[in-house]
Amino acid sequence: MLTITEDAAKKIRSIIDEENADLKLRIFVKGGGCSGFQYGFALEELPLAEDDLTFEKNGIEIVVDAMSLQYMDDAEIDYTSDFTSSQFVIKNPSAKSSCGCGSSFTV
Repeated sequence: MLTITEDAAKKIRSIIDEENADLKLRIFVKGGGCSGFQYGFALEELPLAEDDLTFEKNGIEIVVDAMSLQYMDDAEIDYTSDFTSSQFVIKNPSAKSSCGCGSSFTV
């Protein structure tokens, strides 16, 4: 199952609060990127699809479709911030390699 760190949950919560809506975080995997698969994030309030799985982690409601979840089993989503950048970081034990930017991977 996916893990959302406290830092990532705080950042996601602040983004949702800025939108002032009842939004869920959708995490997905799609084909593309320089390594074959690419991570994606979206905030949505749309009705769930038939194959969507939902769960709550650190106060954030997360939606993942069944296909994406198989590529992200035991992955951790973190948020890092320093003087030069801030970004969400995915640590995925299912990934055999990833690109330099960290947004695409190979299984």
